Amino acid sequence: MILHEYISFELLRVVWWGLLGILLIGFAVTDGFDFGIGAMLPFVARTDVERRIVINTIGPVWEGNQVWFVLGGGAIFAAWPILYGVSFSGFYLAMFIILASMILRPVAFKYRSKRESKIWRSGWDWAQFIGGLVPGLMFGVAVGNVIQGVPFHLTDDLLSVYSGSFFGLVNPFALLAGIVSLAMMVMHGAAWLQLKTEGPVVDRARIYGARAALVAVAGFILAGVWLAFGITGYHFVGVVAHDGPSNPLFNDVVREGSWLAAYSVRPWIAIAPLMGIGGALLAWRGLKSGRELSTLLASKLSIVGIIASVGLTMFPFILPSSTDPKSSLTVWDSSSSHLTLFVMLAMAIIFLPLILAYTSWVYKVLWGKVTETDVTDSSHSAY
Repeated sequence: MILHEYISFELLRVVWWGLLGILLIGFAVTDGFDFGIGAMLPFVARTDVERRIVINTIGPVWEGNQVWFVLGGGAIFAAWPILYGVSFSGFYLAMFIILASMILRPVAFKYRSKRESKIWRSGWDWAQFIGGLVPGLMFGVAVGNVIQGVPFHLTDDLLSVYSGSFFGLVNPFALLAGIVSLAMMVMHGAAWLQLKTEGPVVDRARIYGARAALVAVAGFILAGVWLAFGITGYHFVGVVAHDGPSNPLFNDVVREGSWLAAYSVRPWIAIAPLMGIGGALLAWRGLKSGRELSTLLASKLSIVGIIASVGLTMFPFILPSSTDPKSSLTVWDSSSSHLTLFVMLAMAIIFLPLILAYTSWVYKVLWGKVTETDVTDSSHSAY
């Protein structure tokens, strides 16, 4: 018997759904404070030295943090090809804006300190600001649209037809989700600055981070209420799982009721929103009181809870269709083949621990605060 047949296709699909969530959370937990710091840069740092201190808190680690973004995109492409095709084509302009803003970051890192000109450095600082603000906001907007359902349908040969527009993505609920996302990352960035810097920068970061934590909590709760009473959920009518090739059109899906009905079926998932709210409140308290490591851990806890809330609430739906519910993509009908998922799982078991070990080692080596002396005495090597 072939080895992959010892693990059921259904189980592999669930495992890869979970791994995709882990990769997305890993991206938000690591690159999230990069985005948050970029979005705060013009406000927490007022002199050139202060801005260099802030930039150098993430300068040595931002490239490694981007690995999680690459892994997440690669996992979607390989494990969920239909999801990749529909989402990246439907959200094409939004993805282009996100990627363009993210491209500004490495350029800003590399070129900012090449000249002494104030205008030159100010321009690259604003590039850092855009590179943090836009992705932090747009990722949340994308999630908000996914929860509401995306306007697409599949033809009989599984060709996706997207009937929406870029401006259609910018709707009230999606903007609320974007605000929650951005506030979450600003909170996380402030927690990182509290751990890595000192002086006036920390004082300002605490103020902005504490406010962002409260905005994240208020926005998250408001989104939950909105989800309960203002947005229709999706449900299956008939059999869900099947062992054949992925084909969303095999399923009968209706749009009715509330997404929050999942909490009556699986009450244990309530731990995710509680983590999101509780972690943000603990981060707020830690920023107000000046606690360092515990505040960063609380911020991470909040991010895990908020992102996990979305996935657990929507399970098994991954990308519901607002125009043709039957075309909605789920865990059971939008994955790669049984063998592909098995081979990918084997690779993940080998390489994911190596990535985690290397990342942990890098952060251990770079542990400690960035001071004014660090950037002034290393003017040629520091950013």
